[in-house]
Amino acid sequence: MSAKVKLTIIQGSMLGKEFIFEERTTCIIGRHRDCRPRLPSDEQHRTISRYHCLLDINPPDIRVRDFASKNGTYVNGKKIGQRQSEHLSETTTKNNFPEYELKSGDQIQLGNTIFQVSLEEETEMPPEMLEQPKTWQVKTVELSTLPPSLGDSTLTTIPGYTTLNLLGKGGCGEVYLAKNNQTQELIALKTMLPEVTNNPNAINRFLREIENTKALNHPNVVKLKDYYYCEHLFFFTLEYCNGGSIWNLMQSHGYQLSVDVAVPIILQALDGLEYAHNAEIPYVKKADGSLSMGRGLVHRDIKPANIFLSNNVDNSTVVKIADYGLAKAFDLAGLSGQTITGNKGGTFPFMPIINY
Repeated sequence: MSAKVKLTIIQGSMLGKEFIFEERTTCIIGRHRDCRPRLPSDEQHRTISRYHCLLDINPPDIRVRDFASKNGTYVNGKKIGQRQSEHLSETTTKNNFPEYELKSGDQIQLGNTIFQVSLEEETEMPPEMLEQPKTWQVKTVELSTLPPSLGDSTLTTIPGYTTLNLLGKGGCGEVYLAKNNQTQELIALKTMLPEVTNNPNAINRFLREIENTKALNHPNVVKLKDYYYCEHLFFFTLEYCNGGSIWNLMQSHGYQLSVDVAVPIILQALDGLEYAHNAEIPYVKKADGSLSMGRGLVHRDIKPANIFLSNNVDNSTVVKIADYGLAKAFDLAGLSGQTITGNKGGTFPFMPIINY
């Protein structure tokens, strides 16, 4: 059986209500309609904030932190955070509170409502009870066989490619400019290092999402060409965009783009999103746990740094959405570990409120 986190209300008007989490997620407890678990906006719950506390769940692990609530969040009777001044808004203070790792039996209290935590480790079922899952065979390479990189022996490379230089670093990996030795085509070589390496199910979930991303084929979506795996490190070869990112463009224009510049970018990006949201993808998990063909793939991390420009020889420019689902699939599969603090959880200014 898969690992689970269960929250049970043991005190309050919703006594006995259970919330079960079996996949990596980040959620907020509060009274707002976006919250899950959501508490009623009535007199009995008036001491609970609209966005009260944040849960970071990676079954069977769970962490909690206060979300700048007016009346505080308590763990086992001890206050772990509370907004100190009515003059400070929730958005200016919610990043200042520490996170707390929870274990089975711990209790989270918001106002008069108490949740009890129950954690279930992943257990193996008898072979006769298991459906044979779909597995993905990822290409593997040996580091000992890798050729030297051009000009810098510290650069990562894979057989068949020459790594030219480092393009950038992210929360869970790096991106290099590389050249296909056979075709001389320039590509982007992305690496991702999982913090969790002993969970085959998590790796399999991630590989399933990679296959979905690889199925996307549209002028306004950066093409995932192939992927490899070596010594717990994932490699991805991606279409290279020579015009840089929209974030780079914004920086060169004082962080403000004119309407004439911004509108064509937005329209092309929307074309890419509209395609991906309706594209046929090979592996969709149904309610019964089985996989089937489906439609639509959500990016989960749209921001200027993930929208790129590709300049063509005819002087035309094509807008392309990058990192389609990779970083978030990596996180949701549980390969990045817990991510409430630090940069791995995403880019804060561009996140929807429910992911804060």
